Amino acid sequence: MPGAIEGFLLAAGLGTRMGVLSRCLPKPAWTLRGRPLLQWGAEALRQGGARRLGCNAHLWPERLRAVAEGLEVFDEPELLGSAGGLLHARGRVAGELLTWNADIWADEVPFEVLRARHREARATLSWLLVPHPGGDWNPVWMDHEGRVLPKGVAGPWGPYHFTGAAAWSPEALALLPEGPSEVNDLRPRLAALPMGHQGVVVEPFPWREVGTAGALIETAAELAPQEEGRLPGCYLHPAARLPQGSTGRLTRCVLGPGAALHPAMADADALWFEEDGNQVRLGL
Repeated sequence: MPGAIEGFLLAAGLGTRMGVLSRCLPKPAWTLRGRPLLQWGAEALRQGGARRLGCNAHLWPERLRAVAEGLEVFDEPELLGSAGGLLHARGRVAGELLTWNADIWADEVPFEVLRARHREARATLSWLLVPHPGGDWNPVWMDHEGRVLPKGVAGPWGPYHFTGAAAWSPEALALLPEGPSEVNDLRPRLAALPMGHQGVVVEPFPWREVGTAGALIETAAELAPQEEGRLPGCYLHPAARLPQGSTGRLTRCVLGPGAALHPAMADADALWFEEDGNQVRLGL
């Protein structure tokens, strides 16, 4: 029997919000500080005590596998959704399964706090929440017992923001239907259980959702100014070659794996990468 899985990274998707960048790499394979987003998530789970890790893969599965060292990769030819993707781990969880979204950068995630509160409450599913930062994020509300309420239902505690970190019990995984499903589909059923869906509120911690080309450029400038963000206003993949004298000639460009522009090239709002030995340009 395969070993128990303790942590899972949700890494399957179409990459729609990344636009043309998904022609090159799946979202979790893009790097910050030389490390793929997938491995940032894996390290956060390991710091939280999860040792055996898994992830799912849909878009460019072979390219995701190339950066998935130390993870068991589950191919997902048909997308199963934000909850259904965890079917890969069902039957292989002994205690709780810690989960994280693979398109998020975070240096540290308080998974140990999440795990401890989850066990203390004997919850079916626990979400790691922070005070709502404002903006368009969907608010999460809880009742007086700390139970997460169904989507769209306001309560006495909140609003909070779901960070993407969760702890799933085997009982929660058993609620998943066969085939595609979303977490929000389970919330009404969980709310009917004594401690079916618990909210664990912590202080805000540094994390960034890297879901669009613009977010990748901005996050690189902020977190990796000497690496992926060293070309002002652009993103530079570690496998791209930066031509001498190109500073100031490129505006809001993403130089992907194998990109090698001529030093005199001036461009804006474009993705460059190598494919089959050819340089490819696509407009952002």
